[in-house]
This record gives sequence, C-alpha cells and structure tokens, in this order.
Amino acid sequence: MIVYEVSIEVDRDAADAYADWLRDHVAQILRIDGFVQAQRYERSDLPAGTSRRSFVIVYRVRDQAALDAYFADHAVALRADGERRFGGRFSASRRVLHALD
Repeated sequence: MIVYEVSIEVDRDAADAYADWLRDHVAQILRIDGFVQAQRYERSDLPAGTSRRSFVIVYRVRDQAALDAYFADHAVALRADGERRFGGRFSASRRVLHALD
C-alpha cells in the first residue's frame, strides 16, 4: 500500500467553495482503479490571522503501478478542473510515501 498525500493552501475567501468542490474531486479519484481510500483533513496548526486555509488529502493506493497509471491517464485532466475553477486562488504540493514495514 502506498500513501499519496496532497497538501493544498487556499485563499480564505475561496476556501468554502474549494472544500465543496474537493469533496466531489476526491470521490472522482476514488473511482479510479487502485485508489482504495481517501481521508480529507483541514490543518489546525496555521498561525492565527493567516490569509489561507490548508487542506490535506491522504489517499491509500494499492501499488506503484496504480499510482503511475493515475499520473499517466488522469492527473492532468483532474488537476486542470481545479485550475479552471479556482485559478491562482490555491497552491498544491504532493508527496508519495512507501511503508518501511
């Protein structure tokens, strides 16, 4: 099992709409072969008064082949949808984690 983590920072005034869109976006990704589970989080450790909200999505993916297929066949279109809707109102970073044990 692989963990694919996406961290997102969204302008505070767009964050509620983004969170609504994100719910459907995650559901769409879970329909892709190899994506087993996802959990959405909102970070609570940001400094007071920050102008952004931060979300983290943790996906569990069956194996590297499934993740590679996602990157090759789905990622560009799915990411473009967020860009179309929210433009420069957010930034995202991603990381892939492999279990040691």
